[in-house]
Amino acid sequence: MNEVAESFLHYMTVERGASPNTLAAYRNDLEQLTEFLQSVNGRVVWNEVSEQTISEYVLYLHGLGYSETTRARKIASAKSLFGFLVGEGTLEGNPTSNVSAPRIGRSLPKALTIEEVDRLLAAPGQVHTPEATRDQAMLELLYASGMRVSELLSLDLEDVSIGTGAVRCFGKGGKERVVPIHNQAIESVRFYIEEVRPGLLGSKSTSAVFLNRRGNRLTRQGFWLILKGYCRKVGLDGKITPHTLRHSFATHLLHGGAPLRHVQELLGHASINTTQVYTHLTSEHVRSEYDHAHPRA
Repeated sequence: MNEVAESFLHYMTVERGASPNTLAAYRNDLEQLTEFLQSVNGRVVWNEVSEQTISEYVLYLHGLGYSETTRARKIASAKSLFGFLVGEGTLEGNPTSNVSAPRIGRSLPKALTIEEVDRLLAAPGQVHTPEATRDQAMLELLYASGMRVSELLSLDLEDVSIGTGAVRCFGKGGKERVVPIHNQAIESVRFYIEEVRPGLLGSKSTSAVFLNRRGNRLTRQGFWLILKGYCRKVGLDGKITPHTLRHSFATHLLHGGAPLRHVQELLGHASINTTQVYTHLTSEHVRSEYDHAHPRA
């Protein structure tokens, strides 16, 4: 990786608090950009990059067959890098200023029905193994809290308060929030921690709440494989991503009458604008309820 790009990634880590996943995406995008510049010019000299070069890069990305979403992200990464270089005084002008990314329509989150959530959450209970008990606790906790999967898997024992029925998690940029959890989920987590986790831990020493069978912190890939297995088991294969329970949590709360501002706080969204994406779903719900209830509808 070019030294300039590395300094930008360092800035994003230290100054902006970017998450590991965000940094990995930036690194991937900027490596591709530097490789392109190397192939075109034979070297990478940032103050020699012109608007024409960036336009050629955009066409290059299009030619690789990337989706509009991926191309938009890669162009945004380039814009961020050059904006940083201008801000640092390394460049006088920004060659990406007049380059526009593909317009992406904001996709609405896919939420499960309450019946589908019930089926999914009941699936681990049909298998009597330590791993199934752990999986039950994870799925219950995700749906009860609306946490991101990365937040769930980052939980340490000190973050879970069985007595008060709350979980502390750290979201994007390390922002801390405390989320209340209903009794059924808390009991599921308590049973796992007290009765099952010690057996998974074995002779290891870690404060991680959710462990794999080797006693190490469960990874995102490990969780995804677990989730896919239960989805196949209950006939939901293809309908769920690791974010689906978070979307379902928010949608079901709003359908139940929770204020949007409260849902924003529970999800850990920095801006209410991010949470606004759910208002379309709740509007559809209100319309459905109206059509069902109004005598002349």
